[in-house]
Amino acid sequence: MLELGKLKDHHVAQLTDMFRLLGDPSRLRLVTTLCNGEAAASVAAAMSGLSPQLASHHLRLLRAARLVKAERKGKRIYYALADEHVRRMLEDMIDHVVEPHRDPAGVENGERI
Repeated sequence: MLELGKLKDHHVAQLTDMFRLLGDPSRLRLVTTLCNGEAAASVAAAMSGLSPQLASHHLRLLRAARLVKAERKGKRIYYALADEHVRRMLEDMIDHVVEPHRDPAGVENGERI
């Protein structure tokens, strides 16, 4: 198993780029939309509330970072998550942000209890 503290510099750079890309709300919406399965670019755009042109731009960036993959079927391009690693990472982070948080000072989700 890889020791996280011993990542090579190029792996750190790749991870930094991936998290930077996912830090954009539009790109994060596209990727989470694709958690539901493969979708044509136009459908992913509509489900994410983006124009087709903007979605296409973001999908190209996500594909270059190996977060999504694309496959042409006839005249349409269909996008899907690149692999189960991406799905698991997103699911784990979503679970993390929606679970109730209680810190040692007795504060839950930012409010005193």
